[in-house]
Amino acid sequence: MLLGAPGSGKGTQAEMITRQFGIPVTSPGAILRREKDLGTPLGLETAEITQHGGLVPDHIIVGLIEDWLRLHGAHGFVFDGFPRTMPQAESLGTILTRLRTPLDLAIWLDISEETVVERISSRLQCQACGFTTSVTAAVFAERPICPYCDGPLARRTDDDAEVLKKRLLEFKAKTQPLATSYEKLGTLRRIDANRDREAVFADISRLIEQAA
Repeated sequence: MLLGAPGSGKGTQAEMITRQFGIPVTSPGAILRREKDLGTPLGLETAEITQHGGLVPDHIIVGLIEDWLRLHGAHGFVFDGFPRTMPQAESLGTILTRLRTPLDLAIWLDISEETVVERISSRLQCQACGFTTSVTAAVFAERPICPYCDGPLARRTDDDAEVLKKRLLEFKAKTQPLATSYEKLGTLRRIDANRDREAVFADISRLIEQAA
């Protein structure tokens, strides 16, 4: 699993992991965006919550993740930003025990708040596949189109400055304690995420290869 503050690069690194190692990846955000695009009641309800910087209730997230694991988790998995709370982590532990699927690594992406603000303010995301990039990336300067699926690149609704402030407070209160929990279990590894994506991915790749 990849854990860290908003803007720490979880989505980018998850995408690079699945491309390099072929491990299926998901995140609560990706599942909920799909629900929103389908116009389901769940998708519309949770979109309203996340748009204002709130966290979707744990029981909804855990249920979606368990369904995904049953369909895709037989040959390994990468979670992008899940779990986000201690109750979610406890529920996940129960699910993994039931499915006899051990957790090999919890990778914590350490990042400064200054870097978070800088990244979020320039972030673009594909509205079709979820690919994330930056407005400063030269190749997208004139044509904000996803290089993988040709979908439109746009700002996320939850990247507003005030919403980000609330998300960071939620992260410190509810997600930060997970670091101590997974350290005690011996599965946590910390990586400096203030660097460029390739340097971070090189460290993550070594950890995955060591755990294989």
